[in-house]
Amino acid sequence: MTTKKTSTTKVSTKGHAAKLGATKPKDDARTKTASKGVRVAPSNKRKADAIEEPVHKPKKPRVAENRATKPKPKVVINQAPTTRLNVYVCGEGSSGELGLGPEKNAVDVKRPRLNPHLSADKVGVVQIAVGGMHCVALTHDNKLLTWGVNDQGALGRDTTWDGGYKDIEDNKSNADSDSDDELALNPHESTPTAIPSNAFPEGVVFVEVAAGDSSSFALTDDGLVYGWGTFRSNDGILGFDATHKVQPTPTLITTLKKVRHLACGDNHVLALNDKGAVFSWGSGQQNQLGRRIIERNRLNGLQPREFGLPKNIVHIACGAFHSFAIHQSGKVFAWGLNSFGETGIPDNAGEDEAAIVHPTIVDSLSGKNVTQICGGAHHSIAIANGEQCLVWGRLDGYQTGLKIDTIPEDAVIKDERGRSRILIEPTPVPGIKATAVAAGSDHSIAIDVDGRPWSWGFSATYQTGQGTSDDIEIATIVENTAVRGKKLNWAGAGGQFSVFTEQVTM
Repeated sequence: MTTKKTSTTKVSTKGHAAKLGATKPKDDARTKTASKGVRVAPSNKRKADAIEEPVHKPKKPRVAENRATKPKPKVVINQAPTTRLNVYVCGEGSSGELGLGPEKNAVDVKRPRLNPHLSADKVGVVQIAVGGMHCVALTHDNKLLTWGVNDQGALGRDTTWDGGYKDIEDNKSNADSDSDDELALNPHESTPTAIPSNAFPEGVVFVEVAAGDSSSFALTDDGLVYGWGTFRSNDGILGFDATHKVQPTPTLITTLKKVRHLACGDNHVLALNDKGAVFSWGSGQQNQLGRRIIERNRLNGLQPREFGLPKNIVHIACGAFHSFAIHQSGKVFAWGLNSFGETGIPDNAGEDEAAIVHPTIVDSLSGKNVTQICGGAHHSIAIANGEQCLVWGRLDGYQTGLKIDTIPEDAVIKDERGRSRILIEPTPVPGIKATAVAAGSDHSIAIDVDGRPWSWGFSATYQTGQGTSDDIEIATIVENTAVRGKKLNWAGAGGQFSVFTEQVTM
């Protein structure tokens, strides 16, 4: 895939200084002193021996405390992960999204490959977020590494490169050869590199990262959120906030406080705070914000706001254009695009531009004890009842990993030609006891209790890691030399690539 490079627009952000002014006191006769306002001690002597005393002893004025010089002590509410990870990647890498460096053998990776630029002992990644065509990683020593497409600021750093590009298409046949190190990619985008530390205040500690299609976010230990990049709408760039089209470097989102967790869709974000309240912002064209956004005022969606969910939410998650929230009672709420029943709600599923406008309880997940949930472009996947891997939504591209002819008729919506198109009922994938799940645009991944990766769905760019560009029709174990015998613990699915991690004891 060839990505058109555009120059990064530098945006100047001016701070707003608070105006501090003293209040002018009203005139008070008690504060005035005249030349005759002295008393002369009784004496028979004349003026030479007069002793002057003030009428009253003036009080020392109280100086207002300058609170700006004495900030409140930081209250830590989040803890950063500490276990270091090995990172494995596969799929499309023509825009540097695999983080394997600029060599041409990093373009198409058919099966999972250990990323040498992210070694557990030398780099020590502890968490990764996978976006559409970029990634963000948090390291054990508080660095934020980014790689992939930076056309709209998603990497949060300058990736300008004066070098030229080789013809990637001519080199795809040699994509798995590690001997040819001819440059094919921008090294500043394709190599995991830290955002400069001076982009953040001194002493900031990060605990989590999140990534959308063209945006990235980082959460601190005291619940603050930094973001960069931009959001896109159906007709191009929407903007990062109401005043900036693209935010090329990290900036504090000042309206968010005491946040515990972040989740990104393609062009929207959810934030969960310490009270169990959820905030959303970004593009709302598919109702993924859970609040109605009028098209002529669509920039209003760029401001984080709470919406129609109850308090005491314990988990949030996103698909590309839809969203989920799990309440402490176990109820699952969903909203957003529903044209393929991806919310798990049957209302209007199968109709173009069908949507769930406001958060609605997903009855089909009631009583199933859902602990993890995520979505792709038009399908969703969850862990329920302990280790059960549930799937639903679009299935005509094998997104669910089920044999279509084995699915009960009443769980499927068919098209006008009688072909199964939508799995409307959350259904277990047989053979998988899952501990982690992930959904890309049209492919899915599950990690089982033994640490084995499974994948299925669209595989044209090898994103399933199965070594073939043919679609993987049913859930299949991913197995090659790199991951065989390894106990993986997590997976992330991008638009055309996948990432797997393995915990490493140091």
